[in-house]
Amino acid sequence: MKYAQYVFLATAICISEYCLAQTCTVDSFSVKDNFDLKRYAGKWYALAKKDPEGLFLQDNISAEYTIEEDGTMVASSKGRVKLFGFWVICADMAAQYTVPDPTTPAKMYMTYQGLASYLSSGGDHYWVIDTDYDNYAITYACRTQKEDGSCDDGYSLIFSRNPRGLPPAIQRIVRQKQEEICMSGQFQPVLQTGMLGYQVLTLVCLVL
Repeated sequence: MKYAQYVFLATAICISEYCLAQTCTVDSFSVKDNFDLKRYAGKWYALAKKDPEGLFLQDNISAEYTIEEDGTMVASSKGRVKLFGFWVICADMAAQYTVPDPTTPAKMYMTYQGLASYLSSGGDHYWVIDTDYDNYAITYACRTQKEDGSCDDGYSLIFSRNPRGLPPAIQRIVRQKQEEICMSGQFQPVLQTGMLGYQVLTLVCLVL
């Protein structure tokens, strides 16, 4: 009986220490070690997202990353956007990425531009929290921080090389990373209708 009580007490202490150690200060979030831009390049499909405040891509989100001759990364992103609360249209975004600190290549700065007058342009942090390059990637950005260092307006995307989803083992990794960036339970699934569906969406864009 005393042994069981000891185990319970030790477990409670460990949980308590973990909670105290867990922090939502943005600067404490870890990112992918030894991030490799070339391995990251290629096509990714968004499976889940936590939106920032304001206008953001809604569904059928994909991004194609390429590496330029000078080593910089650029991307072409597609998706659907809802305007005025009811008008859903296709969106094309272009982005360029720079690495402010070469010692932390996974912490990039993204300059983006909407390829239409109704889309916004600007810049955000673009952190690759984790990726195995072949199956999944988790990106994070914080637009504004609170006085305590936690994020006041941030967003995150869960990417997959396969639009049909991720296997259970990788889903567990993703959930752990969501907790580490203090966004557990805040993600919404991203609808991927497939290539045929996106071709139809593209036709709608052309008509508009």
